[in-house]
Amino acid sequence: MKTKKIPLRMCLGCGEMKPKKEMIRIVKSSEGNISLDFTGKKSGRGAYICRNTECFQKARKARRFEKSLSCKIDDSVYEVMENELTSENN
Repeated sequence: MKTKKIPLRMCLGCGEMKPKKEMIRIVKSSEGNISLDFTGKKSGRGAYICRNTECFQKARKARRFEKSLSCKIDDSVYEVMENELTSENN
């Protein structure tokens, strides 16, 4: 039997390639709203990070979310995403 291919995505924080299901997707919708997508099924432009806050902080500091989603992101949006991420990990 042929083994099923596992889709890999690169983390914006650490730069490691990991299976898509182990990562969290950040989505920019067609309206311009930015949110975390734990299911990976929301429509829109996506970027991926690991499920820890260290990678989130690295990607935020280097402005990698803004580069990959092609938009300016307010600090309030970052704070909401970080709170969702920490509450999901607990």
